[in-house]
Amino acid sequence: MDRIKDHGRIMIIGAGGVATVAAHKCAQVSDVFREIMVASRTLSKCEAISRDIGLRYGRDIRTAGVNADNVRELISLIEKFQPYAVLNLALPYQDLHIMDACLETGVHYIDTANYEPPEKAHFEYSWQWAYQERFKEKGIMAVLGSGFDPGVTNIFTAYADKHLFDEINYLDILDCNAGSHGHAFATNFNPEINIREVSQVVRHWNKGKWVETPAIIDEGSIHFSFDYPAAGPRDSYLLYHEELESLVLNIKGLKRARFWMTFSDNYLTHLKVLKNVGMTRIDEVDYDGCKVVPVKFLKALLPEPASLGTKYTGKTVIGNIITGKKDGKTITRYIYNVCDHEESFKETGTQAIAYTTGVPAMIGAMMVITGAWQGSGVFNMEQLDPDRFMDALNKYGLPWQVVEHDPLP
Repeated sequence: MDRIKDHGRIMIIGAGGVATVAAHKCAQVSDVFREIMVASRTLSKCEAISRDIGLRYGRDIRTAGVNADNVRELISLIEKFQPYAVLNLALPYQDLHIMDACLETGVHYIDTANYEPPEKAHFEYSWQWAYQERFKEKGIMAVLGSGFDPGVTNIFTAYADKHLFDEINYLDILDCNAGSHGHAFATNFNPEINIREVSQVVRHWNKGKWVETPAIIDEGSIHFSFDYPAAGPRDSYLLYHEELESLVLNIKGLKRARFWMTFSDNYLTHLKVLKNVGMTRIDEVDYDGCKVVPVKFLKALLPEPASLGTKYTGKTVIGNIITGKKDGKTITRYIYNVCDHEESFKETGTQAIAYTTGVPAMIGAMMVITGAWQGSGVFNMEQLDPDRFMDALNKYGLPWQVVEHDPLP
């Protein structure tokens, strides 16, 4: 297959909120994404995305039903559509299946979240990094984590390393959702993935090793109040997040790296109760002669994340506070974006959590399709040149600022 002839064709796998945003943003950039397919297990969701985009932009978006757990099915669809790149916005459990299909067909791969096995609440890059030589031999790219965090936070770090610092020593990533959706309890993305993520033991990097601390809902969790731009003071909890794993390898001179996220007392109270009664369990239990996974049942009861945008107000504020050396002096800079839930809904019919992930997903695909990023193998975002990505953030809906700031203790 001649990849140059097919370079304007993108296949999006997934039909949730993030995929909805990515499809909308791809449709807005017709000179890059000339042909778009949205494929998912639930064809009706793909068709709904296609109809909305057709009404908004007058573009014909192709759709298909596909089981992303079935590699042969994925290969067949890729061979039929012949995309230049596959944008994986399905579940993290399916990353390896989609990478296998891309390898078989010689198609570039982009995702937003690293792989985790369904049977264990644990995520790391080792499974995907293991594809390095196979992607290199095939002459194709796998770009990992092209969302906001991971994704933009990696790019912010790479940009700072290239332009603002001679050496980065301390990195704090702060993710604040200061919005309100009107529900007693809901998660902003897939409930199963969200609950698995925030229930884990916390890790951060300090002085050359990983330090473990209690999960956010356990006694002894670490948190502090931070005064966010456009949002004000919010309790921010130390949390492990996947971009830390690659950043500590690729950013030289890094002595400490931490990730913080805001959680309301209401969210934490609900999550503690759900954990205490066993509703966050990921193993099967017997109920009335049936095998049930409690967290999957809970997912069925909670609001669909893509539906939250109808009542969402407020803003998200996500960015990096970085301290390091420049011309022999120690300086600190804060790079951040503010995104509005209501504005996100007006543009794409989704809330800002999906928007802040879907826009960078589109931009990552754009970098690959236009040739701004080239290479063979598996890449984390900070390994790629940040400049055109940073420009695209300003152009396509996620403008950023750099300000002086006091270092965090």
